[in-house]
Amino acid sequence: MKTAIFFAIFLLGLSFGTVHAQNFDKAKMDQLFDVLAQKEKAMGSLTLSKNGNVIYSRAIGYSSITDAGKQPSTTVTKYRIGSITKMFTTTMIFQLVEEGKLKLITTLDTYFPKLPNANKITIGNLLNHRSGLHNFTNDAEYSGYMTQPKTQDEMLAIFAKSKLDFQPNEKAEYSNTNFVILGFIIEKITKQSYSINLKQRITSKTGLSNTYYGGKTNANNNECFSYQFAGYWKQMPETDMSIPGGAGAIVSNPTDLTKFIEALFSLKLVKQSSLDQMKKITDGFGMGMFQIPFYDHKAWGHNGGIDGFGSNLAYFPDDGLAIAYCTNGQVFPMNDILIGVLSIYFNKDYSIPTFTTVSVKTEELDKYLGVYSSTQLPLKITITKDNTSLIAQATGQSSFPLEATGKDKFKFDQAGVVMEFNTDKNEMTLKQNGGVFLFTKDK
Repeated sequence: MKTAIFFAIFLLGLSFGTVHAQNFDKAKMDQLFDVLAQKEKAMGSLTLSKNGNVIYSRAIGYSSITDAGKQPSTTVTKYRIGSITKMFTTTMIFQLVEEGKLKLITTLDTYFPKLPNANKITIGNLLNHRSGLHNFTNDAEYSGYMTQPKTQDEMLAIFAKSKLDFQPNEKAEYSNTNFVILGFIIEKITKQSYSINLKQRITSKTGLSNTYYGGKTNANNNECFSYQFAGYWKQMPETDMSIPGGAGAIVSNPTDLTKFIEALFSLKLVKQSSLDQMKKITDGFGMGMFQIPFYDHKAWGHNGGIDGFGSNLAYFPDDGLAIAYCTNGQVFPMNDILIGVLSIYFNKDYSIPTFTTVSVKTEELDKYLGVYSSTQLPLKITITKDNTSLIAQATGQSSFPLEATGKDKFKFDQAGVVMEFNTDKNEMTLKQNGGVFLFTKDK
């Protein structure tokens, strides 16, 4: 659904080397996940499936962390998969098209005439993010109501009052609003809930026993909570699942996700003509999926993020390879983990990260505390501390922990942020994505 960590983080666009891997170094794959677990760089689960057969499955970290103890995650632990939900929603929309109950050229006013530009926006525009409808999860108000239940009418009222970002089909821009509405349309046409449609149209057909419309997290049902690392794993708030709907409300696990995408590409859920339309990329977007480059190979899939969860699902048709990764705790970037996974799978040169850090006493952090400003960027960064961890927060963004890597040097792996302090000059240099920005401590 929504990912807001410092500047922008995009978890798509994987790029890997290619060879035809029949056997891969499973011990090295284990080493990668061992170090991620030991250094507390990630919690989550991975499944690799080749031609419909699971060839690797691994879980690390914990599904629940309380004062009473920690519950280790297993390969059957279930996660909120966020926007991978959009692939399921798209599949059901195309099923309705195939049944003659809907057309891609049908306009939105057929179902919800009070929405802006409803007489111009088509089902196809919603599917490939060309509607112009504003992404409601980008609004400042969203964080104020995300944990509270909303009715369909309440969600439609939120959408109706938002201004359009552009005219339909003028360009493409990602919007969760599109797929919440598509979920409502599925319910309106079938006169059944999204949950029932999901079960009847997808999960019961493909044997997905761990995939369903989510609710409040139930640890007794192998569902996990999500966490943010701040020197310790801190539980994140839960979005009420009445809000993301067809855009991000499904709960699943990696093994079920690989089964789903394999069923989709083997035409067990939609016809070839429908899959071809889903795969067609326009301005970077397909219908419910993205294209993922792989040197001379191509994959299709989607990623997801909701609360502290992250997820990624991809299928490489030429290799018969499905990969799904779900995480409920992210420090080392998910994309970097996936680069490691596929580099190992395809026997490419890859070194297991070491994650070298240093220990700092809480009193040694005091010299870095303060508010820093830059003439290069229109924001301020406030540096505070939580015991032996520095905490950074940029204007209008969520706070995040920094790890000490050397004298006056700190990092935040998830966003690729490095901060170097010069306490004599009251300066801090921020490095991210090749950019170098000088900040000065406010007096």
